[in-house]
Amino acid sequence: MTLSRRLGLAFIGVLLASILLFMYIESGAQQAASHIESRDLIRVLKQQDAVWDNEVLKARVALSHNYDPLVSPLHEMTRLWQRLDVIESEPGRHAPSLWDTQRDEYLKAVKEKTRLVEQFKSHNAVLRNSLAFLPTAEDDIQGQFARLSDADRLQLQNVAIDTYDLLLSSLEFAQVTTEDQAAEILLGLNRLEVNRDRLPDGLQGSIDILRRHIALILREQPKVNELLQGIEAIPLAARLDTITNLLDTDQEQAAAKHQRNHIFLLLFATFLVLILIWLAIRLIRSFAEIKRVNSALQTANDELEQRVEERTRQLKDTQSELMDTARQAGMAEIATNVLHNVGNVLNSVNISADLVSRKLRSSKALGLGKAMNLINEHSHDLGHFLTEDEKGKLLPGYLNQLVEAIAVEQQGLTDELAQLSKSVDHIKDIVSTQQSYAGANTLMEPLVVSELLEDALRMNSGALTRHHVTVIKEYGEVPRIMGDKHRLLLILINLISNAKYAMAGVSNHARNMTLKATVVDEELQISVKDEGEGIPEENMTRIFAHGFTTRKDGHGFGLHSCALAAIEMNGHLTVHSEGPGTGATFVLQLPLKLAEGEP
Repeated sequence: MTLSRRLGLAFIGVLLASILLFMYIESGAQQAASHIESRDLIRVLKQQDAVWDNEVLKARVALSHNYDPLVSPLHEMTRLWQRLDVIESEPGRHAPSLWDTQRDEYLKAVKEKTRLVEQFKSHNAVLRNSLAFLPTAEDDIQGQFARLSDADRLQLQNVAIDTYDLLLSSLEFAQVTTEDQAAEILLGLNRLEVNRDRLPDGLQGSIDILRRHIALILREQPKVNELLQGIEAIPLAARLDTITNLLDTDQEQAAAKHQRNHIFLLLFATFLVLILIWLAIRLIRSFAEIKRVNSALQTANDELEQRVEERTRQLKDTQSELMDTARQAGMAEIATNVLHNVGNVLNSVNISADLVSRKLRSSKALGLGKAMNLINEHSHDLGHFLTEDEKGKLLPGYLNQLVEAIAVEQQGLTDELAQLSKSVDHIKDIVSTQQSYAGANTLMEPLVVSELLEDALRMNSGALTRHHVTVIKEYGEVPRIMGDKHRLLLILINLISNAKYAMAGVSNHARNMTLKATVVDEELQISVKDEGEGIPEENMTRIFAHGFTTRKDGHGFGLHSCALAAIEMNGHLTVHSEGPGTGATFVLQLPLKLAEGEP
């Protein structure tokens, strides 16, 4: 393209731009649009004014107890008027003095109406509160009359009737306010004042409250009515109609100017058609270039789609790997929980085994060997040794005592071995029920809750003794239930162990732990309360989270597995603490399922 052609196109562009600017300035389209917007704003202003009046009436008849709607229309009207004022204050719209006069009249009316509405809100709120309180006050009076003796009620029957009539008159006065009705209410109040000294003290107070509220209604209702009349008399809609007439006059003038500009627009449109024909020819010549560019874009798009497909395939492979990793993590969590529970029971096993070992090392049976040595040494003169020798005379008594001691020792070892066997059986149950975490059915069996609690305490007995923990038992009347013994023991052992650790650092008071079992609203509740270090508020929401722990040697599996076990039994485990140093209470809540034969 030569320089002269470029200069020619530039000149044509500047000429067209100048003509368009001139037509825009001279055209009344923008002014017509602003006229339409102004009329719409006035229409919405009148609607908001009507909504304002409607909300006032609703508040008057107590259809709405919220006074925010009395403020919202005013805010919207203020916003709309600001927009209208900006439009109509533009130069060339109309005579500035005329618009300023109409604007001042409108704002004055809005200000006056706002003042009256604010006064109405204040007086009507007081009035509505008293009207709403009248039935309650009357019920209180009638209730106190009902507690009087028959003789007193008969004597004060007229007072009861007067209060009820006064209540009805006050409610009627709130609907239809007349001077006769006001006089009747004043007469009723005077009668109550005359009979006041005859009333009991409590009844005097209730009737005084009723009298004060009725007197307030008698004072506020005429004020509210007067304010409503004042609000209704504000000529806000008339001010808006006057402004609308002003806008209509301006629009008629703008329409005449707009008609004149149409002729110029027609001429300019003809010239534009010629320009468009020339541009069409230029576009046809450019078609080949556009087609070439589209072909290049299509090629780039195909390449991009191939890259997207390849990336999608990679994302699917990554997602599959993540699912496998998540499955393995889930299996690891189950195994970790099982090992944690086995570890809790192994503590009890170690304690029992250590106790058995110590008892065997210090067994009284060693004395039996010494006695037999004496007998073997005097086997040739055993009769003389037992009857004449000082040591021999003591030997039968010693053997009797030794038999008794060995029997007691044997019983203790038997008990410890039974507890050891029970702990080992519980470990077997924990291992065998690992499949329950993969969806196996729960094994339900009849259970005695108190015995279950005692088993959990025995499995923690050694640790509780070492930590000097005193257990307070509050077992209520709980019938035999159907439940999963393994899961319940798992939860109880963990809760008791956690309570013990929570009190490990307590030195300024006794270490008391309270076990409680009750039935509340067809629900079994078992709670473990400690007087230990407590739980900070920021830890309350994550105390049952997997891996969360506050102990240096903890791993955060115990409470997490307990919460899961509670959910698997259709129950839930909760915790409450007032904060650090106040202890904590864990509560297990389960649906109550009675065993067969229980009432």
